[in-house]
Amino acid sequence: MDIQPRLQAITRERYQLEPSQCDDGQLYHALLQLTQELCRHRAAPQGKRKLYYFSAEFLMGKLLSNNLLALGLYDQADALLKQWGSSLANVEEMEPEPSLGNGGLGRLAACFLDSIAALGLSGDGVGLNYHYGLFRQVLKENCQQELPNPWIGEESWLIPTGTTFTVPFGFGPMKAVLWDIAIPGAHTDVANRLHLFDVEHPAPAPESGIDFDKTDIAHCLTSFLYPDDSDEAGRLLRVYQQYFMVSAGAQLILKELDEKGIDPRQLCEHVAIQINDTHPSMIIPELTRLLLERGLSMDEALHQVAHACAYTNHTILAEALEKWPMSFLRQVAPQLEPILRELDRRAKAVFPDPRLAIIDGHDTVHMAHMDIHYSYSVNGVAALHTEILRKAELKPFADVYPDKFNNKTNGITLRRWLEACNPRLAELIDECVGQGWRTDPSRLEGLMDYAGDGAVLSRLLEIKSENKIALCRALRRRQGLRIDHDSLLDIQAKRLHEYKRQQMNALYVIRKYLEIKAGHLPPHPITVIFGAKAAPAYVMAKRIIHLILCLQRLIDADPQVNPWLHVVMVENYNVSWAERLIPACDLSEQISLASKEASGTGNMKFMANGAVTIGTMDGANVEIAHLVGQDNIYTFGASSDHVIGLYAHGGYHAWQYYERSGIKPLVDFIISPQLLAIGNDADLRALWTDMKEKDWFMALLDVEDYIATKDRAVLDYGNRSAWARKALVNIAKSGFFSSDRTIAQYNQDIWHLG
Repeated sequence: MDIQPRLQAITRERYQLEPSQCDDGQLYHALLQLTQELCRHRAAPQGKRKLYYFSAEFLMGKLLSNNLLALGLYDQADALLKQWGSSLANVEEMEPEPSLGNGGLGRLAACFLDSIAALGLSGDGVGLNYHYGLFRQVLKENCQQELPNPWIGEESWLIPTGTTFTVPFGFGPMKAVLWDIAIPGAHTDVANRLHLFDVEHPAPAPESGIDFDKTDIAHCLTSFLYPDDSDEAGRLLRVYQQYFMVSAGAQLILKELDEKGIDPRQLCEHVAIQINDTHPSMIIPELTRLLLERGLSMDEALHQVAHACAYTNHTILAEALEKWPMSFLRQVAPQLEPILRELDRRAKAVFPDPRLAIIDGHDTVHMAHMDIHYSYSVNGVAALHTEILRKAELKPFADVYPDKFNNKTNGITLRRWLEACNPRLAELIDECVGQGWRTDPSRLEGLMDYAGDGAVLSRLLEIKSENKIALCRALRRRQGLRIDHDSLLDIQAKRLHEYKRQQMNALYVIRKYLEIKAGHLPPHPITVIFGAKAAPAYVMAKRIIHLILCLQRLIDADPQVNPWLHVVMVENYNVSWAERLIPACDLSEQISLASKEASGTGNMKFMANGAVTIGTMDGANVEIAHLVGQDNIYTFGASSDHVIGLYAHGGYHAWQYYERSGIKPLVDFIISPQLLAIGNDADLRALWTDMKEKDWFMALLDVEDYIATKDRAVLDYGNRSAWARKALVNIAKSGFFSSDRTIAQYNQDIWHLG
């Protein structure tokens, strides 16, 4: 398809200008209009069943390049823009990134929607239309500050549908307005939808910070993702958000059944509902309630719901398995209480074990328990994660429902995370193994034939160098940072959480700083880059960011150290930054405490772009290590079994490790005169005290092994051809982690969409 005539017509109609006379903003809006027109002409795929993928987050990233790629127009659009004096990269700078997610949960959901469409499966996403996201992170005075992150302008990817539903809250009815985002399928002629529900009259952004009236449900319900839940109003708002999403979503499901002339007593034959983590769990009682209103008996309604719903567990952290006081649910949606109590009564009648109760003795509703009882599939997201769920965290449920539990190792869409964000690498792969890997990622395995090819390995190093230069330019342009692009780029980019152990990486930085000050230089310069947001109410996570920023400032000001070591905190880490960081990375940090990371997907993205992983045997790292072999990954740390045993028996005591001669100076440096002169005394001392006395996620347990392993990786990096071979092996083995493979397995084993 030749898109030049239509783009010329659009710019003439909109601006009375030729495309070559338009600025980047005008070209962006012209391409946005063209892309939406093309998506409108794509039909929705058909099947016996339709999937509704419910998720609190859909971290879509910028959509222009991804949609052009799916439409087969990426190269043509870029060539035209260059002909007109711009480029796709420049034009995409004009695009605001949708603020619809935060971390891996939302990015996974976005990859899944991409793959569902690419495989021609009938399946839509269902979520909320957040206006200001989690927040926009500003790094100021060595601290994280939070500001609204607006993304919805007069023109956006949102498509008005004219459809509304009434959500019956305890205080009265409230209208849910439906907006759609088109999801075109790559290499197909179909498109699905991401359905996003919004309030009728959204509140404007807060005048300063992200504080807002959390009791103003009518206007603020869709303002922010994960409102601060440190007070009761914030916790209640989360329940309001969740019920708003599932009530409107359930009504949408029934509306579409009606339009197809399907009796609700046949719902489960035509509908599959995936509950992505526990946030959408109320779809179970709400859909049951609506079916009862349609005249079904309780037995009939529960049969339909339990055979339509499937649940994905994304965590091993007990605090992430949501549970709500019945008093909250009674206030938000009182009509659900009798249904919840009936669900609990039925479960207890069959399984009296209190560990399996939906409602416990404190009148608290356990969402994951309800999901397991009233769904037909429960899946983990990595082989190790699923094993831990079966044998430990959810063992009582796995014992009574062994056939429900299954594993679906997560995946990523290589269309965005290799083709779009690393086009030079994609071209090299094409030259080596042909273009078939773009539709069949298993063909990446053919790169193994080039593991000893010096010319290919040299090209790989050249591409990595070009990507590093591009990243360093972006850091200089955006944050005024001057980074040595020839240094080893060691990157930890993910949500800031103690179990992900950014604090352990900071201890390595301290170790290197002290060594350099003592005259012991590394074999080559090292740049340690962090990209992370801390939840606004997560005080300890914000203290870790404070420590990292203090180290960055200390090292930047030290002419003895900064030729050899840099620390960088990327401001407002998001998908756009990830698309720069991941292709440039040499060493990928995946250092969570073993048994705590369900899967991880950043590890897969870095791997596919030729980074070598340093990581614990946790989450999908286990499967990465199995695929690439121990020569091509750097593993360290206590095993998951050992860690689980320490938690079970209270066997970990941080102070015993703190007293070791190799650890104490590192931890004590947190409150050294050098850092206290830069940072906040109370925050640094609180972090120091926590690490030496509590250290709940056992950074001190693994830090010595981590330092030794990382030093070995830094040394190995000096052998450039050997390092390039490690990178090539990682790329060659990354095809398994395609989300197309994951979605095909979901469909084959769980959804049966037909």
